[in-house]
Amino acid sequence: MQASLPSTSDQNTFLTDADSLESSRPSSADSQKESLTAAGKSQVPPQLNSWAGVLSTLFSRIFDKLAFIAPGGGSVRPWLHRLRGVKLGQNVWVAQMVYIDELHPEDVEIGDNCTIGYRSSIFTHFYWGRKRASSSGKVIIEKDVFVGPHCVILPNVTIGEGAVIRAGTVVSRNVSPHAIWGLPPAQLLGIATVPLTPEHSYEEFARGMRPAPRSRARGNTDMQPV
Repeated sequence: MQASLPSTSDQNTFLTDADSLESSRPSSADSQKESLTAAGKSQVPPQLNSWAGVLSTLFSRIFDKLAFIAPGGGSVRPWLHRLRGVKLGQNVWVAQMVYIDELHPEDVEIGDNCTIGYRSSIFTHFYWGRKRASSSGKVIIEKDVFVGPHCVILPNVTIGEGAVIRAGTVVSRNVSPHAIWGLPPAQLLGIATVPLTPEHSYEEFARGMRPAPRSRARGNTDMQPV
């Protein structure tokens, strides 16, 4: 009995399947190319992979230093901070020597009609070392807020609409809308009968101190300027 040979259609099907299997296998040349590409990527220094972030931080710091001393509290300085990524509303006044976080400026939001006083500082990071992917918390200053000179605003703080921050205040927690926020005014602590000058030692000054009269130590109860 003779074995039957496969038909012509069966032979064509077999050859087609064999060709598809062969084409699906990666050639040795392709495998070597992929290996070299992967090896090349692994040899790229991390610094080169993050060059965009480095340049962004560099330009942010340059614009920050320019805004520190540039004229135009209602025009040039806000414009420079916007270039850095700070979210500023309309009609915002930024005084000279104002520091807005140099690592995460994009996490600072300042609403319309706000004033940021002379030498105030706004921080959104509180860590050491290289820049991290995220800040320590946003700072949101809602519209119509007045921040007096020499204030420090720490991360993760929201200052409500219409609030007034007294000069020299450290803001470490949220401020409710329309609040007047700050420490009590300074008061009389004592009487110096010996001046603290080079002509007198500190010991002489200390011996000459006298307690403040109670009526004067309580201070003036009149409204003090912010």
